[in-house]
Amino acid sequence: MSNPTHPRSRTTPVARSAGLLAPALVMALALTACSGAADSRPPGSTGTQAAPAPTPTWAAVTGTPRVIPSVRAFTPASGRGWRPSKGARIVVPAGEKSTLADEAQLMAQDLGGLPVVWGDKTVRPGDIELKLAGTQGASRPDDAAARSTADEGYTLTARGTRLTLTAPTDAGIFYGTRTVRQAVRTAGGLPEGTIKDWPDRPQRGMSLDNARKPFSADWIEARIKELGDLKLNQLQLHFSDDQGFRIESDTHPEVVSPDHLTKDQVRHLIKVAQSRHVSLIPELDSPGHLGAVLAHHPDLVLRTADGRTVNGAIDISNPKSAQLIDSLLREYAALFTNPKGSDAYWHLGGDEYQALMASNPESSYPQLAQAARQKYGSGATIQDLATGWLNDREKTVKAAGKNRIEAWNDGFFSDGKVAADKDRTVAYWTGKEIGKRDPSAFLHEGRNVLNVNDEYLYYVLGEPNGFVYPTGERIYRSWTPSVLRDTAPVAVPQKQTTPARIPGGRFAIWADQSQAQTPQQIAAGIWLPLAALAQKTWNPGTPTMSWQSFKALANRI
Repeated sequence: MSNPTHPRSRTTPVARSAGLLAPALVMALALTACSGAADSRPPGSTGTQAAPAPTPTWAAVTGTPRVIPSVRAFTPASGRGWRPSKGARIVVPAGEKSTLADEAQLMAQDLGGLPVVWGDKTVRPGDIELKLAGTQGASRPDDAAARSTADEGYTLTARGTRLTLTAPTDAGIFYGTRTVRQAVRTAGGLPEGTIKDWPDRPQRGMSLDNARKPFSADWIEARIKELGDLKLNQLQLHFSDDQGFRIESDTHPEVVSPDHLTKDQVRHLIKVAQSRHVSLIPELDSPGHLGAVLAHHPDLVLRTADGRTVNGAIDISNPKSAQLIDSLLREYAALFTNPKGSDAYWHLGGDEYQALMASNPESSYPQLAQAARQKYGSGATIQDLATGWLNDREKTVKAAGKNRIEAWNDGFFSDGKVAADKDRTVAYWTGKEIGKRDPSAFLHEGRNVLNVNDEYLYYVLGEPNGFVYPTGERIYRSWTPSVLRDTAPVAVPQKQTTPARIPGGRFAIWADQSQAQTPQQIAAGIWLPLAALAQKTWNPGTPTMSWQSFKALANRI
């Protein structure tokens, strides 16, 4: 592994995520207020004006929009562009109020409190018009979430000092508003022309270990807002591990750590995340990493043949183990709600089950070997029992409405009597653990593989076991979604590396040495890597901007 430097400090994360554009907005308004905006309506406009407005005296906005991630396509046109001028409004068709309310209000807040006008009003110079367009946008229910990268796309046109943002879904509208927000910060507005923009990969996000290190609800909310501003759309919460269980429980309050999130706090985070088009993905890891739960259920701890307990591992031969975990899964599946019609994610964990890391599992854990044969027949092994355990847990969360299930790659095995559910996504993090299967094997099997490559995307507190803090520069220069393991793209036919098969990537924060960094240091350290991840999962081309320019832009937005 290379030795990238520790991340440098940046603008206070909470200040950035607050959505305040005061310096840029004051500059833009100062440029426009003295003269008003031009009455340069596009041909065919039907609105009426009392009198032509004077030609604006503010400087034209020029060049390609400078935002992160960079836009996929920009067609320039002749004109002054758009700046947020005095008297500007956000105009939304009356029939789309229920769908676009969050996006319009957030845009208004971002631009210093512009008024939102609901209804088919005349669009005036300086206004921003938001509207759904396309067959999908016309037919989807109000709370339907984006289901494809096309649904997350948008078109943004600056013409005659007006701005028009259209998209097939509210997710696309949201991402368009993020482009406007950043463009005002970096250039005071948008140049004349049309942006057509859409993501390359449908899954783009971050995983947070708030089990070993508790993070406050405010800290998590600030990260959700930052993810949304970067057009990232997932936050995985690893809330249970050996060191802690961090969400309130009604069914098993005994397992909950003193420093935890209440259910009301989680509901608020879900609401914020949905307004920013970020999916919260719960992970209740099993059959390993259950130390905090098993501390209160010692009768379910896995034991070796000579009676020694195995830290964090549950005895999957004991029927009471499944009853305990399933009751927790049902409780949290009900807590982590999803908008109607949206993908409902759940992460099963499945990694580092100690029974499978023994040199001779069958002799070390005879009770597991016997249970495997009883359940799956002669020749079945502990590997089969572990696979069956995850299959059964998947049935539990699917029955509770979850339809996008994933697990860590070392929870999948080959050549067994029992196969993992065929629809389960492989979250590929390492080739160093048990199994050591190359990601190409999963792709050849027809499985989808999410990139969580520990070589680039693991931010492990304290840098134990050879880990170093990842840098945005390394991700920006050499990582792509197809670099699933080590530093080279996976060796499979190109058709197996499409967004349908490798749906994206997730940057993971692990609190192995929980006191190594403060939450503020972590927020500062992950900003540039997240910005680089956003760039590489949204725009598949080789970045045209130098790293130094990209870094300066990231610290400005």
